[in-house]
Amino acid sequence: MKIISYNVNGIRAAITKGFLEWLQQANPDVICLQEIKANEDQIPTEAITAAGYPYQYYFSAQKKGYSGVAVLCKTEPKNIVFGTGIPHMDFEGRNLRVDFENLSVMSLYLPSGTNIDRLEHKFTYMDDFHNYINELKIEVPNLVICGDYNICHEAIDIHDPIRNAKVSGFLPEERAWLDVFMKNGFIDTFRMFNKEPHNYSWWSYRANSRNNNKGWRIDYCLVAESLKSKVQRALILPEAKHSDHCPVLVEISN
Repeated sequence: MKIISYNVNGIRAAITKGFLEWLQQANPDVICLQEIKANEDQIPTEAITAAGYPYQYYFSAQKKGYSGVAVLCKTEPKNIVFGTGIPHMDFEGRNLRVDFENLSVMSLYLPSGTNIDRLEHKFTYMDDFHNYINELKIEVPNLVICGDYNICHEAIDIHDPIRNAKVSGFLPEERAWLDVFMKNGFIDTFRMFNKEPHNYSWWSYRANSRNNNKGWRIDYCLVAESLKSKVQRALILPEAKHSDHCPVLVEISN
């Protein structure tokens, strides 16, 4: 199964930039989208079906034009779960899971900490999400959590670790949380295959950051340790330019 995760920074905007044509070429079995910024009735679902994804699931934020996640599938999942059941996590549309026979795929959009209030919300979300996953993985052990975590794990994952040491997304507390989360049963698939620096998935729109590759790696395909032996490859796809993020990919054998 080929799985892609992509923060599209507005699905309608991405479509105008050639997202659907790219999707047909990339041809994943499942694509997890974050920051769709739309409700289902605003999305050209028929065009997405025509691109090869008849099974589409959307979990939008209550606030229009904000946040939201989606999962598009070539084959029908046996079960779909919208949200976590935790109200403060779900009102912004940040979690959506589809279950297949041998594995489950979640699209995650973890909050950013743009100011003091949002940072506090982010830490609460992180703690409650970790507890939620600890319980979920008992019932759903073969879990793939794809998405925008809004955290760089290590210094290698950010272009300027010194100057960004006090910036949300690279705070010691955020990095420690992600470290504990991974050590509690999840694998960073990209780092299974690539230990090199200068591999990023998000670039600021400012200061020509993308052309200068001054980026952050904040998008991950994390897989449960039970799936480690089945991971065939994992890549970042920086050539796709429909967003300030680029897609990340993992391929898992049956």
